[in-house]
Amino acid sequence: MNAAPFCVPRVGPFLSLSLPRSRSRTYLRPRFFASISQSLEQMASHIVGYPRMGPKRELKFALESFWDGKSSADDLKKVAADLRTSIWKQMADAGIQFIPSNTFSFYDQVLDSTAMLGAVPPRYGWTGGEIGHDVYFSMARGNASVPAMEMTKWFDTNYHYIVPELGPEVKFSYASHKAVDEYKEAKALGIETVPVLVGPVSYLLLSKPAKDVERSFSLLSLLDKIIPIYKEVVSELKAAGASWIQFDEPILVKDLDSHKLEAFTSAYSELESSLSGLNVLVETYFADVPAEAFKTLTSLKGVTAFGFDLVRGTQTLDLIKEFPQGKYLFAGVVDGRNIWANDLSASLNLLESLEGIVGKDKLVVSTSCSLLHTAVDLVNETKLDQELKSWLAFAAQKIVEVNALAKAFSGQKDETFFSANAAALASRKASPRVNNEAVQKAAAALKGSEHRRGTNVSARLDAQQKKLNLPVLPTTTIGSFPQTVELRRVRREYKANKISEEEYVSAIKEEINKVVKLQEELDIDVLVHGEPERNDMVEYFGEQLSGFAFTVNGWVQSYGSRCVKPPVIYGDVSRPKPMTVFWSSLAQSMTSRPMKGMLTGPVTILNWSFVRNDQPRFETCYQIALAIKDEVEDLEKAGITVIQIDEAALREGLPLRKSEEAFYLDWAVHSFRITNVGVEDTTQIHTHMCYSNFNDIIHSIIDMDADVITIENSRSDEKLLSVFREGVKYGAGIGPGVYDIHSPRIPSAEEIADRINKMLQVLETNILWVNPDCGLKTRKYPEVKPALENMVSAAKLIRTQLSSAK
Repeated sequence: MNAAPFCVPRVGPFLSLSLPRSRSRTYLRPRFFASISQSLEQMASHIVGYPRMGPKRELKFALESFWDGKSSADDLKKVAADLRTSIWKQMADAGIQFIPSNTFSFYDQVLDSTAMLGAVPPRYGWTGGEIGHDVYFSMARGNASVPAMEMTKWFDTNYHYIVPELGPEVKFSYASHKAVDEYKEAKALGIETVPVLVGPVSYLLLSKPAKDVERSFSLLSLLDKIIPIYKEVVSELKAAGASWIQFDEPILVKDLDSHKLEAFTSAYSELESSLSGLNVLVETYFADVPAEAFKTLTSLKGVTAFGFDLVRGTQTLDLIKEFPQGKYLFAGVVDGRNIWANDLSASLNLLESLEGIVGKDKLVVSTSCSLLHTAVDLVNETKLDQELKSWLAFAAQKIVEVNALAKAFSGQKDETFFSANAAALASRKASPRVNNEAVQKAAAALKGSEHRRGTNVSARLDAQQKKLNLPVLPTTTIGSFPQTVELRRVRREYKANKISEEEYVSAIKEEINKVVKLQEELDIDVLVHGEPERNDMVEYFGEQLSGFAFTVNGWVQSYGSRCVKPPVIYGDVSRPKPMTVFWSSLAQSMTSRPMKGMLTGPVTILNWSFVRNDQPRFETCYQIALAIKDEVEDLEKAGITVIQIDEAALREGLPLRKSEEAFYLDWAVHSFRITNVGVEDTTQIHTHMCYSNFNDIIHSIIDMDADVITIENSRSDEKLLSVFREGVKYGAGIGPGVYDIHSPRIPSAEEIADRINKMLQVLETNILWVNPDCGLKTRKYPEVKPALENMVSAAKLIRTQLSSAK
């Protein structure tokens, strides 16, 4: 390779003394620094990626202001540029050598790749040229005339990506120069970065055939068409002065057949000549790399370095014993998926063992994956107590951990930092706030029972229908209604003690009454109270459970501008008192129609939290299940006859390897059944799932034994219905979503009726429900009212047609 092996972008403190005082913090050009890089003894350090929303969600607010027409594109670009500058300088100041660029995104990195490749579906009317905000955000969010592209979970995280729609007719072209522009932007600041691209094979295998393309179409057949675009990008990056480039190929942790593995060999062989003169890192994350994939990966031509997740992929350590000589190993030892402080001594021991395999000069300390999946900066947390804070590390602190390990490995160990880390780990292990013997005994007692309701679902549905007297094709919504600015203000002021509890209850009661009346006016059959008292479907419950802690600014991007603030599960979980009974009972008193009690299920609470890492996840999940079980039984005693226990994230937690799926599904489904095993046959248990591919776990969904499941369907082109066309028999109630709530687009009654008719081709009339894809929290009332009105009209139209056909 012609490029210097380590181009460190900033001047070390010992070198700054020789510079004029006014330039002591200047970021020197990498070509200058390459000549002295060999004199540095510190081990190299690397960050896979970094959160893009900003420490105070600056990007979120800028995006939403732009979408609402309250600010200009230039305003949005300035916020984005300021965030990128801050992130790059933060890493450089911390001493990180390999700083990523092109990990920032206005919506999603896979959508950015779609824009780079010019793979815009025809419905968006793009005619060529550089893709601008209009087309980009239309693909992400839809617009008044066309729906958005499908959105699904990014591997087993709570991040969502926009699924590319590809087919043989796609005319690929280099249509977004973002990767090169951002590299140049960092370089203008004096910061050398590693441009990051979603690798070509992962991009294709994470795509889907376009709607008018046969499902059997081979996405990998497009490899020869996209490689030329990648070559153009690489060529421009080289011309701009890049010395390293990172291809993210996370699909390698999945179970891939020989044909898919051969695609990697083919792709990188084709890229080899273009990559000449560059150091090339292929990064993997989220799990172990299977043995055959490891062989393929480490044999790729033109690749200098390989990155592995050694937190979730500990079995990869055995494969690394056969690591190819002369290559760089980027060792992901700092967890990018959680917020617990790293065990620095254990990580240092691991790095020392790896040194014996690859050599000290070929070892780079890294994060296990992008820090996109963790909170931004612990410094912004003002309400966590000092003991708990000492146990944690957010993205900014993980950068410091990476650099501390690199220095320690090179003989520059910060003894004070390491001692404080050891003391914090010991404090956490011994803390009485972590362990609750009564909870541990209750969870242990669950073993030996499957926790199934005593009557089969068909008999239960008959009993429930006699009590509820619902029409054919009953209509409902998923739970939340729009969270207005005024509503958020009320909650915020109550938390800040600026209004009294009486004023707060009065305001929430008024909002519930408004939502109930609206649903009655729309003639919806089974109502919800709209959840105005809830900030987040997980945080709301976690705040009322023991063993949970909460951050002020621990936001994590879920999709687009949508951020969540995951609770921190640090100890054993129990429910001190009822959590939802007051509000559900109040709402039920306002109507004679059934009012759903709304709960978040144990698996979703687990998967959408930062979970303690000192015991198996299933043990924590069983503890949460027992707490939700108490709440379900209290709701039933209060007269709530329909109770929804959302498990939106059940599919999300599915392991990435087939061999591990059965164990996870067994305890996850069991946890759900624990929550409602004790209710009467006449109490109808609903669950809800969204934005994942559920077809491959449909039998586990059936095994949950819920009475009714509402499930996302419309945004994924009714993919869910295919499983029923293939002969799967589903005897419980089911409501595949009839319209996408993550788009501002309002579907017509005719469009919704058409969807219902498609459902009736594969599902029995007596089990079908009509509902949106998901909750309505993120929408506005001018969108929600007409959409629900059209939904109810469509259901009534089909009821009339069914009645006439008898």
